[in-house]
Amino acid sequence: MSENKRIILDPFGATVIEDYERLFTEFGIQPLKPLLSEIPNPFMAMRRGVIFGHRDLERVINAMKSGKEFAVMSGIKPTGEFHLGTLVTVREIIYFQQQGAVAFYCIADIEAYEDNGIPFEESEKIAINNVADLLALGFDLKRGYIYRQSKEERVKDLAILFSRGVTLATIKAIYGERHMGLYLSALIQAGDILMPQLEDFGGPKPTVVPVGIDQDPHIRFTRDLADRFYNKFKFIPPSSTYHRLIKALDGSYKMSKRDPMSYFTLDEDPELIKKKIFNAFTGGRPTAEEQRKLGGNPEICPIFDLYLFHFFEDDKDVIELYNDCRCGNILCGEDKARLAKIVADFVKEHQRRKRQYMDKAIETLKTK
Repeated sequence: MSENKRIILDPFGATVIEDYERLFTEFGIQPLKPLLSEIPNPFMAMRRGVIFGHRDLERVINAMKSGKEFAVMSGIKPTGEFHLGTLVTVREIIYFQQQGAVAFYCIADIEAYEDNGIPFEESEKIAINNVADLLALGFDLKRGYIYRQSKEERVKDLAILFSRGVTLATIKAIYGERHMGLYLSALIQAGDILMPQLEDFGGPKPTVVPVGIDQDPHIRFTRDLADRFYNKFKFIPPSSTYHRLIKALDGSYKMSKRDPMSYFTLDEDPELIKKKIFNAFTGGRPTAEEQRKLGGNPEICPIFDLYLFHFFEDDKDVIELYNDCRCGNILCGEDKARLAKIVADFVKEHQRRKRQYMDKAIETLKTK
């Protein structure tokens, strides 16, 4: 039953969500679906339920429709190459930027140090690679600001101010028992999220933060700080959107860097990616005969997830594939072969574009 399914929201790694519906009742997250008709040119992942929830997105939608100033803010922890979870967030940032937002993209190198022990010199090299990915995917530097936490004094100044308004009991209630560095990292991330509303960037404005659902504790913490420091800054509590976690290629709950065959990055050899796709778990039956007779189960299939999240542009294609799988009209082998070609072509083109942006990525981070 639903009440027996686990929900653990841990931005530092141990997230488990076995029932997304409970997030609405237990954490106050709002379903996105009722707002779809109000969103101008809704992003693909919104239409398909990949982006399933939000907090106060209405104020951002109103800004989009009225032409008023608004911002989108998110980022990446520089621990490695771009993967498919990262891709969801970046595409959503670019969507909001195309709808008129000024985009803020944080390289969370302080979090990478505090959570993963990655030295700043190493995370800088990783960040250059990440920013080249970001630019290759379409991030517009003319309407965007990319920075490293460790170099952005405004973020650190906000974190220092915020620390006066937070007790140890409060932060432990949100994040559990952690070393002090992770509590510091949480304060820094609150600074990231609220920095777009400083006077240096035009003052208070609606700001949306697209994240995976595992990051919701940071959003709740920051919204509380926005209220606590309203008299000083007139902050508008940040809005947020939440996307589902994509299944691992081995069928497990989420992709893990501990198992290289459970995921792939945008830097990998396309031929190796093809191999991983062909070896992936599916929701199919043990034999072709059973598949044709009984159909498959796309709900548990990471191959279907890849189409749903990323690699079918047309919603009609997603629906058709779902029905074909359910009715046994398509076998897993042919489905994998089609996906392997689509993904390989995408990755080859992305890598070609990325090479053209490496110098720009280095230049962008030199002064940030």
